[in-house]
Amino acid sequence: MTSDTERAGGGAAGFPYDRDFALALLADMLRIRRMEEKAAELYGAGKIRGFLHLYVGEEAVAVGALHALDPGDTVVGTYREHGHALIHGLSMNAIMAEMFGKQEGCSRGRGGSMHLFDAATRFYGGNAIVGGGLPLAVGLALADKMQKIPRVTACFFGEGAMAEGAFHEALNLAALWQLPVLFCCENNLYAMGTALARSESQTDLCAKAAAFGVPTLRTDGMDVLAVHETARAGVSHVRSTGGPMFLEFQTYRFRAHSMFDPELYRDKAEVERWKERGPIHTFSARLKALNLLTEERFQQLDAQAVAEVDDAVAFAEAGTWEPESDLLRDVTTPAGEAP
Repeated sequence: MTSDTERAGGGAAGFPYDRDFALALLADMLRIRRMEEKAAELYGAGKIRGFLHLYVGEEAVAVGALHALDPGDTVVGTYREHGHALIHGLSMNAIMAEMFGKQEGCSRGRGGSMHLFDAATRFYGGNAIVGGGLPLAVGLALADKMQKIPRVTACFFGEGAMAEGAFHEALNLAALWQLPVLFCCENNLYAMGTALARSESQTDLCAKAAAFGVPTLRTDGMDVLAVHETARAGVSHVRSTGGPMFLEFQTYRFRAHSMFDPELYRDKAEVERWKERGPIHTFSARLKALNLLTEERFQQLDAQAVAEVDDAVAFAEAGTWEPESDLLRDVTTPAGEAP
């Protein structure tokens, strides 16, 4: 592997994985899509409040990349992190309850949509600040290196974060100290409502990472297999060298930046063109063409995803609010107790 930008994940004839794995990828994309669609519905009904950033259209990135990691690896996400949390092992029940603000949620209802967290699965956010997860990932990887723990820390962020100082500081230290961080850029072309070319003078994102001596790969983020193969290459590099790698996944969100976004900055025809490349229907069509999937099996997988979502909503509805007496819990240290 060199520090030059390479393109990965394209063009191989046939199908490189078995049917069960292919269906697992499809099932996970459906789980994310149905959960996000239900979250939008619940937001409109006032069940979910605060900010809500949906992942519809980008499912191939989380699913393809996270299936390349081991369960014990660390994941750091952005505020658009529901799908990453789900695929890395958090239950949909805990995610939905958290979005409802119930204490049965993964952050006891205190974090909401943007602050999903679960130490047991090593899912460290859910970070609301753009670029905020990058230095955290470097710190987690540094801790692993100092303790000689052979673990990869995968940090997901949008292309807008690459205009932040934290990105440059994180890449610099990861390269300088040779830390096991997999930097995963989800380039969906719009940092909130600002197109990439309007916010960054260098639009070749891999070139930015390569400037720090970090090896890079770029691939089609709408193709779950391209994502997976690229992520596997990245994970393999990090594990074998102990140093960082940067991956750019070129993707697109079908919905607005957040539920508050009037979405006046992009043309509807552009959105429709990207929807033609939607990761779920293109992958399912590919599997059908290879006789690895029938329409009946697709409907079964979809029904299972819907049922899981329905169960999660019921769990969240039945959840409880944190009592007022607990509002200072984990905020202040009781008098007389050592910190």
